Amino acid sequence: MTILLDIQMACPSEETPEEDSMQHWASAALRDERHTAELSVRIVDEQESATLNQQYRGKSGSTNILSFPFDAVTPEPLPILGDLVICAPVVIREAVEQNKPVEAHWAHMCVHGVLHLLGYDHVGDRDAEVMETLETEILLGLGFPAPYSYSDSEEQ
Repeated sequence: MTILLDIQMACPSEETPEEDSMQHWASAALRDERHTAELSVRIVDEQESATLNQQYRGKSGSTNILSFPFDAVTPEPLPILGDLVICAPVVIREAVEQNKPVEAHWAHMCVHGVLHLLGYDHVGDRDAEVMETLETEILLGLGFPAPYSYSDSEEQ
């Protein structure tokens, strides 16, 4: 499998994963669905995330990840999956709030986003169950704990 990953660091952080890690996580999320894939990952601050969230989803405030699947009509299939926009401050804050290792949450966001680019969603209960099961299998395979097994620190 060949994956071309373009990472844009608009909001660098010491807790942002290395490119090799992001590449490994994205490849794991692709599984056997694609032999070749290209995607961009942009790491942003809360302001850029909030702007994009409002513009493309009509929702106010920043969010952990936004996925923009490539859906252009082309004469031949292209390996382009699309773009992911990950808000570093939100990912880091959520990891702390959920008592989750920061790297595990970054991996989860990467896998979650790639699955969205592949067409998976979690709007309906059945779709959410399918997507969460896949995320869990992939993350366990990467050596991370199940992503939905953490609880908020406020509940403990």
